[in-house]
Amino acid sequence: MSRFVGSRSLVVRDEAKDLSFPVLLMYPTRVPAETVAMGPYQLEVAPSAPVDGGPLPLVVLSHGGGSSPLVYRTLASHLAQSGYVVAMPEHPGDNRNDRSRSETIENLQDRPRHVRLTIDTVASDAEIGPRLREDGVAVIGHSMGGYTALAVAGGRPFAGYGQKIEVAKDPRVKALVLMAPATGWFGLNDALQDVTAPILLLVAEHDRVTPRWQGQLVLDLVPDRARVTFEVVENAGHFSFLSPFPPQMRTPGFLPATDPAGFDREAFHRKLPRDVRAFLDRIGSRRG
Repeated sequence: MSRFVGSRSLVVRDEAKDLSFPVLLMYPTRVPAETVAMGPYQLEVAPSAPVDGGPLPLVVLSHGGGSSPLVYRTLASHLAQSGYVVAMPEHPGDNRNDRSRSETIENLQDRPRHVRLTIDTVASDAEIGPRLREDGVAVIGHSMGGYTALAVAGGRPFAGYGQKIEVAKDPRVKALVLMAPATGWFGLNDALQDVTAPILLLVAEHDRVTPRWQGQLVLDLVPDRARVTFEVVENAGHFSFLSPFPPQMRTPGFLPATDPAGFDREAFHRKLPRDVRAFLDRIGSRRG
């Protein structure tokens, strides 16, 4: 019997800031999927279906600044169908509907904590929690999500003039996937010395938002470069890591749907989920 993708929503409480934020969960299930509209997107999922299998590895996917978890639906669905629990928080104050904190120090401090709170909430969920593996979590991050992943994995970010940004390492994080990461806050020589998790680092050849030097900074500053699998995605742009948009959204003025001339986003998103899964499978087998 084939596996399908189940979906549920959780609400995470941030007591320190007196706010809550949603987390979309995707996970393997045996219940056949149906077409479900989520915003402008059509997803093949089985809402609130029971979880299949276990123990299952947990992945937290951190979206880019001012963005949405749903723009990574292709990658998340593939991982869920392949046996992963994927938790996608909507970062409060730095999402598509609310950008009130997007350019603030507070956002840089809060994003990593919200990943930790997401892990806590999923792990304590009555249905999902008992099905999770206990040997570590992977964090996938695009753009500002890449910053978030590095910070929660031990990175020590700094703002201008050497101002330390207070974040805490989560020892449960055992693997990172960084897609066009925003890394400028880790410019000091020891900023990534505590990032020891294996990393899949993907940068876009024609990225004007987080240019290649930001990926190079990861290679230069992590303590063991051999633990980084590095790839430059040829002819890609910064937004090429987002799932292909519906035809009605592919307008010239909508930058997230725009790629460099000749780049085939549909073909890339048939390859990207397989590459990410292969990396996570490999790291998971080492831990097992």
